[in-house]
Amino acid sequence: MILPGSYPVALLLLVAGMLGWGMWANLFKAAGAKWRFELFYFDFAIGVLLAATVLALTAGSLGFDGFSFADDLRLAGKRQDVFGITAGVVFNLGNMLLLGAVSITGMAVAFPAAMGFALIVAGLWNFALNPGGNAAFLFGGAAVTIGAIVFDILAFKTWSAAKRKAQIEAGTVKSRRRKTSLKGVFLSLAGGLLLGSFAPLVQLGREGENGLGPYSIGFFFAIGVLFSTFVFNLFFMNLPVQGEPVEITEYLKAKATRHVPGILGGMVWYIGMIASLVSGRLEGKAQVAAPVSYVFAQGGIVIATLCGLFLWREYAGADDAVKIRLGAMLFLLLAGIGLFTGGLALAR
Repeated sequence: MILPGSYPVALLLLVAGMLGWGMWANLFKAAGAKWRFELFYFDFAIGVLLAATVLALTAGSLGFDGFSFADDLRLAGKRQDVFGITAGVVFNLGNMLLLGAVSITGMAVAFPAAMGFALIVAGLWNFALNPGGNAAFLFGGAAVTIGAIVFDILAFKTWSAAKRKAQIEAGTVKSRRRKTSLKGVFLSLAGGLLLGSFAPLVQLGREGENGLGPYSIGFFFAIGVLFSTFVFNLFFMNLPVQGEPVEITEYLKAKATRHVPGILGGMVWYIGMIASLVSGRLEGKAQVAAPVSYVFAQGGIVIATLCGLFLWREYAGADDAVKIRLGAMLFLLLAGIGLFTGGLALAR
């Protein structure tokens, strides 16, 4: 398999991973409001498996570093295969909940809430499984990140209430109810719980003498994503988070161009994942330190949030109160990532 041969290459892979994880949801936004997230997600899952297969048969099978993809499939233990597939299933349900939240509230609300909570859950999992981290930094990071989520919710409620009030006064809506629905926030938090829990399964799949390499664990992960999509999407299509139930015939009848954003979104996300996995295989003294890898991995949360704010202008016309809350959210989110990173750096 092809692995990074130097520290700069490993850093470039980490940057690619950060960009992939931070940018993929833009393709859902680009697909347009008429293309439901349930339909988009079929293509996303296909894109993930397509990218995993192509990379496994090329970068995972060429070069002279470690076992090839075929060797990994032959030598890896069945338990490791199951861990990889299970990780894909856990991630997939969390990611579908996140995308459902994006369809309701937008990226600038859903990503900080979901991935901020995932940050906390992953930190707790890491501390429980590897209790060498600094507890003060860990729990401090969790507290600060909770603060970021609170400001995220407050900004959304304030902006939604002002928008609703303007619509009522303009007579563009029939109902005069001003209460803001937090369904998207709750979906984000539920998704974050799962998104913060799949990494330990990936780690278990890579451990031991018969553990899977990065391209192989990614392939099994992608299998879990694709097959679980057909199971989970039966629920989301019949009991949608928003709007009326959607039929599979809408997906099948759509033009080919409709499927391009989803497939590209899945490929972009997977490239982000495999770049992060492969970057950790640099051996020797030049190996990228865990805190550095962690910062890049979590940087995708900030990128996705900024895309929602500035690329898609999801808070266009917001007043100063909303902007202050958004600024506090971004500051606390960065501080939380910094504290979690400090906990890794000070690990015993």
